Amino acid sequence: MAYRKPQRYFSFADLAVEKHADKNRALAVLKQLNLTIDWNPIKQLLDQCYHTGKQIEGGKAYPPLLLFKCLLLQKWFQIPSDPELESQINDRISFNSFLGLPLDQPAPDHSTFSRFRSRLSKQAMVKLNSALLAQLHQHGITVNEGVAIDARLVKSASKPVSNDKLTELRDKQAEADGNLDKNGNPKKFSRDLESNWTIKNDVPHFGLKEHAAVDVENGLILSTTLTPASHSDSTYLPYATIYSMHTDQKIDVVYADKGYAGAPNRNFLAMNQIADGIMRKNNINAFLTETEIARNKSISKKRYIVEQYFGLATLFDDRSRARFTKIVKNSIDAMFRQFAFNLRKGAGILRRLPA
Repeated sequence: MAYRKPQRYFSFADLAVEKHADKNRALAVLKQLNLTIDWNPIKQLLDQCYHTGKQIEGGKAYPPLLLFKCLLLQKWFQIPSDPELESQINDRISFNSFLGLPLDQPAPDHSTFSRFRSRLSKQAMVKLNSALLAQLHQHGITVNEGVAIDARLVKSASKPVSNDKLTELRDKQAEADGNLDKNGNPKKFSRDLESNWTIKNDVPHFGLKEHAAVDVENGLILSTTLTPASHSDSTYLPYATIYSMHTDQKIDVVYADKGYAGAPNRNFLAMNQIADGIMRKNNINAFLTETEIARNKSISKKRYIVEQYFGLATLFDDRSRARFTKIVKNSIDAMFRQFAFNLRKGAGILRRLPA
């Protein structure tokens, strides 16, 4: 493989950094994160899924593991753009140490991050996240005994338009030259044509919907995907459950709010011998009994953890708005957040476990 190999050597700059390493909190945190995970299985998966740099001809590409770790830094430190990520890698000693980059070697160009992200498939990201969760499970962290499932709205990356205008734009894009600019070249940027409208609490919303499953014991993100905003929450319970299975350990129970109530989801859980933790709701024929009301309250104490994740995602990663205009790119971005979130949370849990 024609990958670049950063040459690590001990310089005067390294001596100066080493002298004050115990005072650099970011350096200590990133060192701990590096030690939490065995990167070799992640490297092997990336080498299988990422084909750039395998040709003999041409310049050497950056190793995919290095680029993957760069995008984790972007999540942990809430870096808003790829150009800013490049700048901070060049500026921060802790970042260079985490990546294994010599202090005198520049960071990859910001366009390299964008290309790397676009070349990773959703299935590759699913495998990478599953590999991390399997490692945490091997270290004694409960992963999927109980799963809480929910969905949240995410604003579109572009300004909203009416349904009529959206239909017009979609029809135009479907034409033979719909993805070409006035010079006949592929368009570099486009409006978000995959988002759509929905109503929540009598407020119209234009954008996407993130469906997520979270482990109720430790708060690890087990699966995440994005759809147009109008898609029903309920239909994604089977998907979120299936993609939460990262170990041989059986899922004991799935918790969800009233929006997931109904025979299809109850039957799915029953067929897979998973306990039903879906809240019940009134129907036209009968109101909830006192027992059912008490059961709902008990379930709400378990399923709050997925709402906690949504709150953290909005607060720290500013993901109340999508970054990109394509669902697949936003899904991959969410899966990078999933990996970064789980690695940092896993490191914290392992520090608290008895030796």
